[in-house]
Amino acid sequence: MTFNTVALELVPPNVEKGPEQTIEEAHKVVRLAAEVGLEGRIRHILMPGMIDEDDGRPIEMKPKLDVLDFWNAIRPELPGVAGLCTQVTSFSDEATLRSRLGELTGAGIEGVVFVGVPRSMADGEGAGVPPTDALATFRADVSNRGAILIPTRADEIGRFNFKCERGATFGLTQLLYSDAIVPFLTEFAKHSDARPELLLSFGFVPSFENRIGLINWLIQDPGNAAVAAEQDFVRTLADSEPDQRSKLMLDLYKRVIDGVADLGFPLSIHFEATYGVSAAAFRTFAQMLEYWSPQAS
Repeated sequence: MTFNTVALELVPPNVEKGPEQTIEEAHKVVRLAAEVGLEGRIRHILMPGMIDEDDGRPIEMKPKLDVLDFWNAIRPELPGVAGLCTQVTSFSDEATLRSRLGELTGAGIEGVVFVGVPRSMADGEGAGVPPTDALATFRADVSNRGAILIPTRADEIGRFNFKCERGATFGLTQLLYSDAIVPFLTEFAKHSDARPELLLSFGFVPSFENRIGLINWLIQDPGNAAVAAEQDFVRTLADSEPDQRSKLMLDLYKRVIDGVADLGFPLSIHFEATYGVSAAAFRTFAQMLEYWSPQAS
């Protein structure tokens, strides 16, 4: 199964804010989508299972509503919309994970991206199931099994190919602030027969990003020149006037779509408003989908 979807990321709210904000967020998505002509176009909500990382996070990580509880709360408010989520595997044993996955899929979550330890830990750490093992172990439990794809990361071609061999049916890219995904997938297609569906991730950058720096922190990879260039682009976006900001993001979107459309990978689009959904973010997303949408391909 391919999604051929537009997925919007919604982060479960802080527990302290109560259930009212959860419903308000769903209503806001419906209202904003209607305002910019995206009514009925967003077919999935992607919900990340958040974990604590290092102390450098610009916005304090507070306890979040569980993904399953969040989804059950917003699902009635979003008719015709299905769920996707990320699931941390590295701190749960196989039996616990199997039970959790059964709950997620039973609640209408159609795809699960398996993720591992935070970047403050090394791959393989954690007493639970590594994501690459989860991809193989839970083939019968989850039909659509996702893996993270970071095109700027060293040795990513081998890493992603291994994830595909282990059972990944789709890849969720890190937020794309350059067209590095184009040469990556061009080269990947030469070395691998795998053609998983790709959820290409694009994130809106508001003007206050340069004051807070959350997106800069999320995409960081110290010493990686390719990522440093992406961080520069994020700063440029934040410093730009709204019309220029939208133009820069649309230009990037066009380069990525034009570069990967003919490589043989099924494509979906994942949109993220890192600081929360807004009218400006939805207007930008609508412009991008006007150029190309998976639902029209």
